Amino acid sequence: MEAAKAISYSGQGFSLLGEKGRFVLPPDFRKAVRDSGKGERVLCLAKHPRWKCLTGFGLGRVAQFEDELDREERNALDRKLDFDRELRAAQLYGFAQVPFDDSGRFVLPERYFKLGAISDAIYFQGGGLQFTIWNPDELAKLATGWEDAQEACLDLHAKALAGKVRK
Repeated sequence: MEAAKAISYSGQGFSLLGEKGRFVLPPDFRKAVRDSGKGERVLCLAKHPRWKCLTGFGLGRVAQFEDELDREERNALDRKLDFDRELRAAQLYGFAQVPFDDSGRFVLPERYFKLGAISDAIYFQGGGLQFTIWNPDELAKLATGWEDAQEACLDLHAKALAGKVRK
């Protein structure tokens, strides 16, 4: 059996809420999500367990969840910390599968607008095995360590607004 190709999400992207209530998955993220799902155009979305944002990934990441749960449980036990495997499993496996078209357009399920404090714009931040999806205002509230993402978000937001005006 062939080993699964590791998918890594890097870089940044931005999308304004467009016609028909759709956002656009940036090309690099779109390709990685498709590659992870063996060609399927399905974006997996979940609420981030700590931050006021969403996480996104491709279907291939699901195969890593049991190993991730085992590792997190071992780490908690080694540190003599509580670990609720059922809660963590519900967080991991509770994702929504959202189809996107060839241009990356997708409809964000209504509950994720509330869970991620999403309104009319989203910022994508690469994060290795998954990426985060932010309301720019929520990202701006974060403290030290997020400066690069915050500046990238401001820059991409300005460019998206300028592109919208030109059309």
